[in-house]
Amino acid sequence: MHDASTVSLLDLLTQTDSVGRAVALLLLAMSVASWVVIAWKAWLLRRAHASLPRALAAFWQSPSMDDATARVAPFDTAGLVLPLVAATSTPEAGTLAGGGRRSAQLTRLLRDALHAVLRRLRFGQVLLATIGSTAPFVGLLGTVWGIHHALVGIAEAGQITIDQVAGPVGEALIMTAAGLAVAIPAVLAYNAFGRIVSAIEADLEGFALDLRELLAHD
Repeated sequence: MHDASTVSLLDLLTQTDSVGRAVALLLLAMSVASWVVIAWKAWLLRRAHASLPRALAAFWQSPSMDDATARVAPFDTAGLVLPLVAATSTPEAGTLAGGGRRSAQLTRLLRDALHAVLRRLRFGQVLLATIGSTAPFVGLLGTVWGIHHALVGIAEAGQITIDQVAGPVGEALIMTAAGLAVAIPAVLAYNAFGRIVSAIEADLEGFALDLRELLAHD
C-alpha cells in the first residue's frame, strides 16, 4: 500500500506532460550526481584528514630527503604530501625551468604541485554549489508548469470543484519539495567539505613554505 506522497508523485509523473517529466528527470539526475559526489568526497576527505598529520610527521622525522619519500609513502594514502616532495627535484639544466635561483625554482615547483593537489581536493565543490543554488528554482519551475497544466485540464473539463483544483495543484507542489530535497544536502555538504578543504589547504601551504625554506640555496 502506497502512502499519499508516493501516490501523488506517481500521479504527477503520469499526468503531466513532457516538460513536467523533463523537470522531474532533471531533479533526479541532479540528486544522483550530488550524492555520488558527496559519497566520493566524504571518503577522500576523511582519508586525507586522517593521513596528512601522520605523513607530515613521517617526513620531518626522516634523516634526509632521500629517505623521506620511502618513509612518507605508507602514511600518505591520500597522495597529498608526496607530490610536494617530488616537486623539489632539480629541474633539467639548460631550460628556463632550471634557470634562476634555487629559491625561485622551488617556489614555482611547489606552487604548481600544491595547486594540483588542491584541485583534486576541491573537485566536485562547484557541482555541489550549482545544484544547491539551482535545484529549488528547477523545482519551482516544475511546480509552476504543473499548476498551469492542471488548471488547463480543469478548464477543459468545464465543471470546477475544490477537489478538482486541490488535487492537481497539490501534486504540482511536490516539485518544489523535490527541489528543496535535492538542494539541502548539496548545500550542507558544500559547506562541510569547504571547511575541511580549507583546513587541509592551510596545512599544505605551511608545509610547502617550510619545505621551500629547508631546501632553498641562493
